[in-house]
Amino acid sequence: MSHQKRLSFEFFPPKTLAGQQALQQTYTALNTAFNPDFCSVTYGAGGSTREHTQSIVLAMQAAGINAAPHLSFGMDDETTVLSLLNHYRAHGIQRIVALRGDRASGMGERPRYAKALVAFIRQHTGDHFQLEVGAYPEIHPDASSYEKDIMYLKDKLDAGANHVITQYFFNTDAYFYFVDACRKAGIEQPIYPGIMPLINYERLVRFSQNCGAQIPRWMHQFLHGKDQATIQQWGIEWSTRCCERLLAGGAPGLHFYTMNHTEPMQTICRSLGLGKP
Repeated sequence: MSHQKRLSFEFFPPKTLAGQQALQQTYTALNTAFNPDFCSVTYGAGGSTREHTQSIVLAMQAAGINAAPHLSFGMDDETTVLSLLNHYRAHGIQRIVALRGDRASGMGERPRYAKALVAFIRQHTGDHFQLEVGAYPEIHPDASSYEKDIMYLKDKLDAGANHVITQYFFNTDAYFYFVDACRKAGIEQPIYPGIMPLINYERLVRFSQNCGAQIPRWMHQFLHGKDQATIQQWGIEWSTRCCERLLAGGAPGLHFYTMNHTEPMQTICRSLGLGKP
């Protein structure tokens, strides 16, 4: 069963040379061990990591890894985005993670919605790219209602997106309820759960406050004051159980937010029997 499930890993562009070298070792190790369907690379707020994202993606692709750059309009005009799309296509990139993106510091206007980016990509590149879009099982922080958030997701898919990758969550019921609600709204495309294994709890709390992911009160109370080794070991066991539940419940695959670490993704994926020969 697990070999039929899609597997993907997400990385972010490091700011230092040492970080870039460590990232290369990380994505090489995970690709060698699990042969994922693709590895994605994030795009900083407002397109702030454009060059770094592009260089990492092309290095991955040259190494035989199916690479998928994240992309948003950010502060760029359509000419810049189209040039980047054509550059990716010329280098054999076949998948894009199309997002609204975050507002960069000092950026006055709200970034253009992902629906506009999806439509733009389809208009200028046809069906060349597989397009992934994001979703929030626990509702986007800016959404006015649960129903409208699903409606906006459907708009992105109707504009030409192929698949959905969710924000991470810690309540698997939130994912299953969200999928059911999407199906009732007429969304038929696969919805892949995003998984954030516990690596650094304090950092996770900060991330979660910004992106709207809910950390259960019991988990917060349980992990408070625990040492790093205990947190990581417990996190591996907890994440593995959640992934087992998601896959058994019909999730079409898993998307791991690696935070540029090999572990605990390596241990979790081995326990689940994920990856392709």
